[in-house]
Amino acid sequence: MRILVIGSGGREHTIVWKLAQSPRVRAILCAPGNAGIGQIARNVPVQVSDFAAITDLVRRERMDFVVVGPEAPLAAGLVDHLHAEGIGVLGPTRMAAQLESSKVFTKDFMTRHKVPTAHYATYPDPKPAIAFLESSEAEYPIVVKADGLAAGKGVVVARDLREASDAVQRIMIEKEFGGSGDRLIIEECLTGVEASYIVFTDGDTIIPAVAARDHKAVFDNDAGPNTGGMGAYSTDDILGPDLERNVMKQVIRPVIDGMKSEGCPFQGILYAGLMLTSRGVQVLEFNVRMGDPECQVILPRLKSDFAGLCEALCHGRLKDYKAEWNNEAAVCVVLASGGYPGPYAKGKAITGLKMAEENRRVAVFHAGTRLEEDKFLTDGGRVLGVTATEKDLPSAIMLAYEAVNKIHFDGMHYRRDIGAKGLASAAQTSL
Repeated sequence: MRILVIGSGGREHTIVWKLAQSPRVRAILCAPGNAGIGQIARNVPVQVSDFAAITDLVRRERMDFVVVGPEAPLAAGLVDHLHAEGIGVLGPTRMAAQLESSKVFTKDFMTRHKVPTAHYATYPDPKPAIAFLESSEAEYPIVVKADGLAAGKGVVVARDLREASDAVQRIMIEKEFGGSGDRLIIEECLTGVEASYIVFTDGDTIIPAVAARDHKAVFDNDAGPNTGGMGAYSTDDILGPDLERNVMKQVIRPVIDGMKSEGCPFQGILYAGLMLTSRGVQVLEFNVRMGDPECQVILPRLKSDFAGLCEALCHGRLKDYKAEWNNEAAVCVVLASGGYPGPYAKGKAITGLKMAEENRRVAVFHAGTRLEEDKFLTDGGRVLGVTATEKDLPSAIMLAYEAVNKIHFDGMHYRRDIGAKGLASAAQTSL
């Protein structure tokens, strides 16, 4: 197989890394890729928004199919374009991608199909939003969300009126996230334990991945602003068999069946961000692609051929594929540039990468890097994802941070508590 991967982040590096392990894969191209991807595949200077150039690349290089990593080209209709050109592609259509590109669409859809989620209201104008926040009906903390794509940063958990009003100001008036702030949602703040549940589906057959848990806040103990993700871990006990069955019955199957009934069948990778609350499972959000950094802890646990899974998804033959997962633990620690998620400098030299990967159970996935004169330099906010897999969570955490300690670049910062929630949960269970 000859496969083109679209994207340039840590998720795409992980996808390429896993595809390269298949004996059936002859060539992998990545557009535009990054410095780490370039070590195992051929980067091509084609941007994710240039649909015509992507089409020309597929035909010129005789690629068998395309795997789309990030959300922006999915929301913009890349899959529709490639389908029209007769090109196989893994990902949902533009209409189906609304499950991520529009929070208003998604909340209304969940209401129609009785998928459990937080109570909410939609506001197309800042004045009534502020008026509600100032009223006695508003219960704090409260959640303010930009409607559209915002790179994982358009959600604010406001502790009081000041923070909530500031969020409305930034989203709707200052347009911090551009057109994504034309509408916003204000919803109740759910409490509980978060989990990420990802499935592969061709619109009929559903194959679940192992569950994961993301760490979105920039600092330890979930302090500070949200980011695209500062780390993740995956273990079999994040959900457990009974809870997983409930998620499939109450969330995943109603969404897949509901999208089909509304004329926009979902084919691709569906990510459900869940909150496990005292009143049961509640959906925080959907993404229409692999999570980042969840991808970095899920794919290392896949024992079966990932290229075969992607091929089956592209051609609607998922019923013929059997997924097998190992029972190990995986931990990913994201190394970020100084200042992230705010302004940050680029071009900082990165050292220690080879030392970090000396252990075969460690993989370093590049997110924001570039290569100059045989030197890796920082080129983004989230720079690297250091992933370790081991027999259990404590061992995986230890191995991941041992590898992190071998890497350095000026301003590097990271959370030191990735996976700690899993340790605490295990300790409570054992009491």
